[in-house]
Amino acid sequence: MALKSTIYKAKLNIADMDRQVYQDFALTLACHPSETTARMMLRLLAFALYADDALQFGRGISTDDEPDLWQKSLNGDIELWIDLGLPEESRIRKACGRASRVVLLLYAERSAAVWWPKHAKALQRFKNLVVWQISDAALEQLALLAASTMSLQCLIQDGVATISSDQPAQLVDIALIQLK
Repeated sequence: MALKSTIYKAKLNIADMDRQVYQDFALTLACHPSETTARMMLRLLAFALYADDALQFGRGISTDDEPDLWQKSLNGDIELWIDLGLPEESRIRKACGRASRVVLLLYAERSAAVWWPKHAKALQRFKNLVVWQISDAALEQLALLAASTMSLQCLIQDGVATISSDQPAQLVDIALIQLK
């Protein structure tokens, strides 16, 4: 019998000073059995960084033809494609061809330190691609905020995301490193 995803509910209050976005979102996240809580929380952070009413979570880690998050226009064009991790170059190429903007959030510092130099030159040609990296320490702190029902506040200012939670009272500062 297959294991089922764990469902998380999040009330996310976003104050993005950089993009002038101030909004509350009620989100439901499904954490696939093969996905870590840290990766699921990284998806939540990605949502906060690019928050929009049209931004949606993809079908998940087990679906090859969808990103972790995406935003589509009313006519079905993909405006934003967000992937997490260290995807194959062919997947990034495909995403850059299908979407107006592509964002890649790298995590797992040791693996990313090997992956990025190997792919950096080939990825420079994609003008619609942005690559960010999050530190392992920041991701671990973010994972500690996970709960089946979460109420989180996210302040984004000068490229730094500060996420806070009342239950338990914690504050996490996340400075993403822009690689491209």
